[in-house]
Amino acid sequence: MATEKTEKLEQYYGTGRRKAAIARVFLRPGEGKLMVNDKDFQTYFRGIIKARDSLQALLETGTLRRFDAYITVEGGGIAGQADAIKLGLARALLQVNPDFRPALKLKGLLTRDPREVERKKPGLKKARRAPQFSKR
Repeated sequence: MATEKTEKLEQYYGTGRRKAAIARVFLRPGEGKLMVNDKDFQTYFRGIIKARDSLQALLETGTLRRFDAYITVEGGGIAGQADAIKLGLARALLQVNPDFRPALKLKGLLTRDPREVERKKPGLKKARRAPQFSKR
């Protein structure tokens, strides 16, 4: 019986959240391939300018072409998903090298945006919008 040598897969993980979106980011050493939900990054976001901002963590640390990113994202809309990916990438890069922290923190990439949608209240049209007042 032949014994197979199993290589330990070098992989780094980060979770990002924004609004209702949750992103799981896996970084592996590679040539810079970015996959989101089994689609190419450009195909998934179809030219959304905000999506390019989600790669800011890789640009700040100079690791854009050093790692392949496999990302699963669910919930929310395109903008929330892009911001969730941004936080997940930054957290995964901290596992790669803790020395990246000052550069990422300076750009605000390690801070989770806590803003959520406010709930609708009874008697109002939206969360704060009251019905128009009519004198007669």
